[in-house]
Amino acid sequence: MDRRNFDRRSVVLGSAAAAAALATRPSFAQEAYPSRPVTFINPFPPGGAADVVGRPLAAVLEPIVKQPVVIDTKAGAAGAVGAQFAANARPDGYTMLLHITSISGFAEVDKLFGRPPKFTRADFIPVARYVADPCMLVVNDQTPYKTLKEFVDDAKARPNSIVFSSSGLYGALHLPTALFMKAAGIQLRHLPTNGGGPALTAVLGNNSQALVSSIAAANAQMKAGKLRPLAAFGGQRSPAYPNVPTMKEFGYDIEFYLWVGLFAPKGTPDNVINVWREASKKAVADDKFKQAISNLGQDIAYMDQPEFRSFWDADAKRVEAAVQSIGKVDG
Repeated sequence: MDRRNFDRRSVVLGSAAAAAALATRPSFAQEAYPSRPVTFINPFPPGGAADVVGRPLAAVLEPIVKQPVVIDTKAGAAGAVGAQFAANARPDGYTMLLHITSISGFAEVDKLFGRPPKFTRADFIPVARYVADPCMLVVNDQTPYKTLKEFVDDAKARPNSIVFSSSGLYGALHLPTALFMKAAGIQLRHLPTNGGGPALTAVLGNNSQALVSSIAAANAQMKAGKLRPLAAFGGQRSPAYPNVPTMKEFGYDIEFYLWVGLFAPKGTPDNVINVWREASKKAVADDKFKQAISNLGQDIAYMDQPEFRSFWDADAKRVEAAVQSIGKVDG
């Protein structure tokens, strides 16, 4: 046999054997996950609940997953812009989504206005819930209101005179405010912004006089006396503000929580989801994260995936019902 033909045949056979060996290897052996930085999409401007919870969370997660966890802000449309971006992202675990209660209502709003939904809950895999913050109705320190009754009485006497800010139409801060207005029989003027942070800035600057906020986002300003809490939307009084009555104590059958959870795009592999489930369990047990959440005036309300999925299914029905109850509204 010609020596050159023998060498060429050996190379071909060797290459085929090598390819076959590679083909039989498990795919995860080629690249451990995560092997590069992971992006957490924050769909709101800085200062909102997803931001103030997400940043200390990312700092604690980084040494656990041994890769940078980058918070990427993609704000707009009360959180819909960032959610749509995440829904369309490659489901490889390198683009995850931090979102709040309002993620459940976007498709219902589209249905209300006869629009095809840009995304639905089915486009996301719930991974973990970190906090569940009862909302708080606050007013700025330039207003005369010391009690909810004083606020309601003035709103009834001067319809559409008191301005409230929110994170956007049908967002997580607009929904509870609209439910409160309906229950109390009052009309407030709406100043929608593009996130909880700007809504908070508006009430601090007296561009609006009232805001329904997460405790986490408004805690520092309430502690400083710049915002005055009038009522809580929880089923019970907040441990951080035990002197603030609940809406139910005033006779309004309203309960609304602003929670923060982690989601992955539909199609993300189970092994990737499990990495973040395990990392989340370790993160919520970390003293640094516990202290960061305590500094925000709230407690950790962690749920692993199975419990979070069940909770999200039930909570989504409440949010969708709230959208339907409010109906079509303008800004």
